[in-house]
Amino acid sequence: MLSIVNSMALDGLNGYLVEVETDVTGGLPNFDVVGLPDTSIREAKERIRAAIKNSGIEFPSKRFLINLAPASTKKEGTSLDLPMAIGILYATGKIFTKMDLSKTIFIGELSLDGKLNKVNGILPMCVDALKYGIERVVVPKDNCKEAAVVDGLEVIPANYLRDVIEFLNGSKKIENYNIDIHNLLKIANQYNEDFSEVKGQENIKRALELAAAGRT
Repeated sequence: MLSIVNSMALDGLNGYLVEVETDVTGGLPNFDVVGLPDTSIREAKERIRAAIKNSGIEFPSKRFLINLAPASTKKEGTSLDLPMAIGILYATGKIFTKMDLSKTIFIGELSLDGKLNKVNGILPMCVDALKYGIERVVVPKDNCKEAAVVDGLEVIPANYLRDVIEFLNGSKKIENYNIDIHNLLKIANQYNEDFSEVKGQENIKRALELAAAGRT
């Protein structure tokens, strides 16, 4: 069976849609990820396997092929852990949601026990998600405030992979997380330049650092 789950990735400060395509077939068990994944994404196979098992679901003995489209763009980081796990569970019938997943994105890193860990770059990813017609984002609870700043997105915060599974299957309700943006802006009245949200662009960041240091 083939499943398609959406996520977002970053190219510099620009977010772009990633389709996580999961194909499941019989034969000797195997797990491959293609689509220019970096080392952290290739290592996700073991995190996903353990997270699913420790969420109370037996990891199927099947052949899994995951393609991260567009395959011509290099993917980096651990934010694709959650959508890959959801893709596997959806393709194997463990998730049977009636929700329109074409308008939902999943972002998050998985611990071995199934906990969703905070990831960087949520804000630019959520901002650009609106350009693709995305209406809902499922994120780690520690990222929900950042995602909620973006007007027009339903933000679903989750602590564990199991929470996401039960939410999609309708056995658990997770309320949309809202934030008072006006009050937030009054408190955060200072802007501190920070490159921690920028993926790649090392030469440009280095040039700006040198300029700021007075070595123009």
